[in-house]
Amino acid sequence: MRILRSSSAFDLFDRLEQQLSQQLHSAERVPAAEVHETAEAYELVLELPGVDRDAITVQATDRSLVISAERRHPQAAAAQSAAAADVQGQAPGEAVPDAPAPAAGSRGVLLSEFRYGTWGRRFRFPQPIEREQLQAVYRDGLLTVTAPKAQTLSSITVKVEG
Repeated sequence: MRILRSSSAFDLFDRLEQQLSQQLHSAERVPAAEVHETAEAYELVLELPGVDRDAITVQATDRSLVISAERRHPQAAAAQSAAAADVQGQAPGEAVPDAPAPAAGSRGVLLSEFRYGTWGRRFRFPQPIEREQLQAVYRDGLLTVTAPKAQTLSSITVKVEG
């Protein structure tokens, strides 16, 4: 005997909303990008608000750019720099103290929709690029990479300026 379960259209919409919400929260978010082409070069612009310039890596191959970065949680970054400062004054082999616990009156996070962690993106171009002449500038949360067009094949890492 088969039992038919009746459900309203509202139940279907509720389930659909739950599934979409789960996918949005679990999906990896990568920065928005724009790629422009001129006769001489490709220009790539990525939105990277809240990312430290030293946490950005730009690597080039014959026809592609690989850009990776890490957005650190402000509390974790502060604890990491404090731990590094403590380690500098210690003798070799001495234990590193734990990060201090939050004070009794400090505020806790009730909601955070920010994404922290590392990510990477690869951009492939139709023509080879001149890797030795790449320029990467990070200002006001925007990373701009200019890759002149060329005919050479090799791989280098580019220092990000800003």
